[in-house]
Amino acid sequence: MDWVLSLCSLLGGVVVLMLIGLPVAIAFLVTNVIGAFFFMGGAAGVDQLARNSIASVITFSLTPIPLFILMGEVLFQTGLALKVIDGFDRLINRVPARLSVVSVVAGTAFSAISGSTIATTAMLGRSMTPVMLKKNYHPTLAMGPVIAIGGVDMLIPPSALIVLFGSLANISITKLLFAGIVPGLLLSVTFVAYIIGKAVLVPGSAPAHDANTVYTGWEKWRPFVLYVIPLLSIFGVVIGAMSTGISTPTEAAALGAAATVLLAACYRALSWKNLLQSLKGTVHVSCIVLFIIVGATAFSQLLGFSGATNGFLGAIGRLELDADMLMIVMVLILLVLGCFVDQVSMMLLTLPFFMPLVASASIDQIWFGVLFLIAMQLGLMTPPFGLLLFTMKSVVPPHISMREIFASALPFVMISLLMLVAVFFLRPIATWLPALLG
Repeated sequence: MDWVLSLCSLLGGVVVLMLIGLPVAIAFLVTNVIGAFFFMGGAAGVDQLARNSIASVITFSLTPIPLFILMGEVLFQTGLALKVIDGFDRLINRVPARLSVVSVVAGTAFSAISGSTIATTAMLGRSMTPVMLKKNYHPTLAMGPVIAIGGVDMLIPPSALIVLFGSLANISITKLLFAGIVPGLLLSVTFVAYIIGKAVLVPGSAPAHDANTVYTGWEKWRPFVLYVIPLLSIFGVVIGAMSTGISTPTEAAALGAAATVLLAACYRALSWKNLLQSLKGTVHVSCIVLFIIVGATAFSQLLGFSGATNGFLGAIGRLELDADMLMIVMVLILLVLGCFVDQVSMMLLTLPFFMPLVASASIDQIWFGVLFLIAMQLGLMTPPFGLLLFTMKSVVPPHISMREIFASALPFVMISLLMLVAVFFLRPIATWLPALLG
């Protein structure tokens, strides 16, 4: 069979199954089984594909995924996440659009202690957005920052998606975790600058004074000292253990998860009920992720057996693109895909083709990885299928339309696009920190 027909059959099968409502993992599983039967010699091929796929998830490098997820689950189930918001809320005052700034700063802190993008958006959306809308914040400043900072969660460790991406792309997970820190923090700072600038330049977009109570002295600093600093120390534990070479990402994730549970117990916020809920949530998400990895591995092998991978790479090679043009083409593909499919599907559909191209063109894998992650972060915020847009819709008052939510995210999408361009032209933004830490 011609490679173009093979490629269209396999990709088309996955897309059609997802369009009719099947979960991503099931869509890939069905396509893999049917494809293996035709391309790999019937039942024997299906059996061999299953053996190879299962081997992909019984690897030590994937262990950080459930541990990072557990950290976030414990914080949200015990209510400690709300203490973090209160800590920043008392400190930040006399700032234009204060609550919007608090949302970004608190969301950045959550990114450093939680690996769940959607959970961060849902929690901030429930606790902050209705208050801002009630105080007559412009929707761009009430919903946009919460949507935007949820996407930044993907870039700053601990991030389960970075571990998944590194595993699927066979890129150093430790280096990727460090590489996302600088772009993530730069995005947060730029979001704050935009919020303050809009509040100053557009009168009426945010109330002049929106603090219910102004705290002074110890009462002002109490939540920050008692909750924010100890919880952010978890980030120090995870990053410090990896950067000093004391532990692998898996061992650092275990230290972080243990520190999170221990802190929750010290605050007397941990009960058997919320611990059980945290474990259930971790198992649920982790099983989905690992099942997806099985499907991705099988799909990659199937593309190779069918000749689709070699045919596609040969066609790209004949175009004789240089490394930068090739990178631009891949990023444009990711931006288009991000409008229609979720982040895991983007990885599954593109990495089997992109990684051989990256290797053949001698493109820096860490630089490529950060550009890929920023493109995925954009996909979370772009209509019509951005997951964070629908997460926001689920937590705001019913009278808020999807059109208003799309419009509120647009300025932050543009800022993220500018960051993508900056990382493309200024590679050290992505590569400086991993190189510094060796």
